[in-house]
Amino acid sequence: LAGGCCFDFNRVHEHLFIVGTEEGKIHKCSKAYSGQYLETYVGHHMAVYTIRWNPFHAGVFISCSADWTVKLWSHNVASPIMSFDLGNAVGDVTWSPYSSTVFAAVTSDGKVHIFDLAENKHEPLCEQKVVKRAKLTHVAFNERDPIVVVGDDRGGVNSLKLSPNLRKRHLPTDEDGNPIELVG
Repeated sequence: LAGGCCFDFNRVHEHLFIVGTEEGKIHKCSKAYSGQYLETYVGHHMAVYTIRWNPFHAGVFISCSADWTVKLWSHNVASPIMSFDLGNAVGDVTWSPYSSTVFAAVTSDGKVHIFDLAENKHEPLCEQKVVKRAKLTHVAFNERDPIVVVGDDRGGVNSLKLSPNLRKRHLPTDEDGNPIELVG
């Protein structure tokens, strides 16, 4: 058994939580069934550093790993829906509080990457080198203002203002393009 590196509880289905492991597997667990995993997701081949449920869609989560990738998952599918190779170990990933399709990731080469899946499903909308001699390890969006804060392995913290095109709000839609009403 590999050790756990990270976990996150589902905001809508409070009994569900996901755990990322040192070996790269992700386990969906329930507080009601402590003896076994509900699902095991295989997609990373190195340690999973961060895992987060999408705050707008209770069935979607994102993970990042030392294997240089960020992966998007549906909790009903055992393999990733999408994968993004960022070229260096990915220290942290987080969803935007403004949009269901925007997330940020930070890498060990000192870069922050901002993606908006509603605009481009293959490339980041923004990729910015923030530090030269440190590895970025954490990223967080401000809940109210268009600001991203990043932290590095030397204790440094940098705040970055998002450009106007990265502040758009996108709600999840169904197959016909109609907005999905969120439960919660």
